[in-house]
Amino acid sequence: MEFRIDRGDLVEAVAWAARALPARTPVPVLGGLLLDAAAGRLSVSGFDFETAARIGTDAEVGVAGRVLVLGRRLLDICKVLPDWPVSCALEGTRFTVEAGGTSFGLSTLPREEYPTPPEPPGAYGTVDSAAFSTAVAQVAVAAGRDDTLPVLTGVQLHLEGDEMTLSASDRYRYAVRRLEWKPEAAAEGVAEALVPSRRLLDVSRSLARCGVVRIGLDEGSVGGPIGFEGGRMRTVVRRLDGRLPGYGKLFDMAGAAVAEVECGALTEAVRRVGVVAEANSPVRLDFSAESVVLRAGYGDDVATQRLPAGLTGAEEVTVAFNPAYLLDALASFEAPRLRVELLGTGQRALLGAADAPRGLHRHLLMSVKQLV
Repeated sequence: MEFRIDRGDLVEAVAWAARALPARTPVPVLGGLLLDAAAGRLSVSGFDFETAARIGTDAEVGVAGRVLVLGRRLLDICKVLPDWPVSCALEGTRFTVEAGGTSFGLSTLPREEYPTPPEPPGAYGTVDSAAFSTAVAQVAVAAGRDDTLPVLTGVQLHLEGDEMTLSASDRYRYAVRRLEWKPEAAAEGVAEALVPSRRLLDVSRSLARCGVVRIGLDEGSVGGPIGFEGGRMRTVVRRLDGRLPGYGKLFDMAGAAVAEVECGALTEAVRRVGVVAEANSPVRLDFSAESVVLRAGYGDDVATQRLPAGLTGAEEVTVAFNPAYLLDALASFEAPRLRVELLGTGQRALLGAADAPRGLHRHLLMSVKQLV
């Protein structure tokens, strides 16, 4: 095996594939990256049983071949290489990397022990990469972090017709985002996939500039893999078993009072008054016809701020939220003004953009019962 490649191309390929490497693993070969050189092309792959990542790039291939090397060690080497073309070769069990007079040697891992990554599922449809990345980021903030409840750590993709709906919940909040997508001609009916939120967030960010993301899904394979491909990059992710609980009844806010407020100003105010809040203590919001007053803290250690706001459907409404959850929700909106539907203290509140179609992006929060 022998090839020559531009340093920037090698660094990009190794860094991207290394995202699939596990932080710790009892299986040494899973810490490896598989390099496959053939016919003017170098492919770099990583796999950890949950995610398989592969990226291809141009290279001058003198001798075709494959080699498995320690991924993080190779990444560290790539970062310090001089800005010269890089020559790589496999000599027995030693892989050499040389550029600008600097040379590194790497021992190789047993390629025959490396597990076979899953095959990418069949094409199911395409979606704009930037819109997809934004949508994933908007809902992933509501996904759970507790791995003992794996269903709640996922983002659910619901594919029906020309619409994709993404949703996530950790039981205390629920985020939903709709966007357009283009199904393949063979894609019929409704398909769903529950994808680990951290994996999906990483994948969507890395593909955000590809223009179009191709999504692969085998309808008949329950719990099988889901594929994401854009440009030179391809990722196959193992789906989570199960599905999120429905949100239809939760999002039914019949009889709610409705407030409107500037999103940016409210975000800054929550950050400001939250400085005096103890860990996990709530930020209180008192809505009235023309303003909202934010309060945080206890006793003499308190902070307040008043902002312009409108309220209809009630004279006054008081709610209180976990400040971190509230900030996550506010940061997920790009709109200048928010519409907040309020049922009252200790009940749910539904946030949405005031100037966007109803249901495009919604974030539900539970108000805490204990007020400041």
